Amino acid sequence: MIVATVTSPAIAGEVSGFVKLPPVSNDPGRCERGFVGNTIGQANGVSGDKALDVRYCEFPGADLKEVNFSAAFMSEANFKGANLQQAVISKVYATKSNFEGADFTNAVLDRSDMTDANFKNAKFVNAVITGVDFSGSDLSGADFEDALVGSEDSKRLCLNPTLVGEARYQVGCRK
Repeated sequence: MIVATVTSPAIAGEVSGFVKLPPVSNDPGRCERGFVGNTIGQANGVSGDKALDVRYCEFPGADLKEVNFSAAFMSEANFKGANLQQAVISKVYATKSNFEGADFTNAVLDRSDMTDANFKNAKFVNAVITGVDFSGSDLSGADFEDALVGSEDSKRLCLNPTLVGEARYQVGCRK
């Protein structure tokens, strides 16, 4: 059984750049909610009466297949080796998170901030990627086979120095 835990104390009013985030939820079950995701009001990221907040939570190797993370706060969380196949990751704030070796096969990644995150050896096979900011992220060894990458996303991804080899071709880099 995989148990989600918090690795850092709650930080009230976390500030990143010009974005002021709400305080980390003090709900003791907030990390466990990451296994369920948003179940109602999905387009607006509403799950019950609270925003999905999994900041600083631990999900290494977790089975999060088909979980809806719409509008979730996911920064500095650990998803190393997680199964995120067919997950919906839309309007997400996931800066500095660890997605090393995560499997995003058939997932939708849309309008999300994933700056300075670790995607080393992540699989984006057949994923849809539109409006995602991967600035400063480590994409070493990432696999984008058959991924549908928006043209502007492709341009930005091609500027990432960690995107090398076959992955550059897969996202549409010309050189």
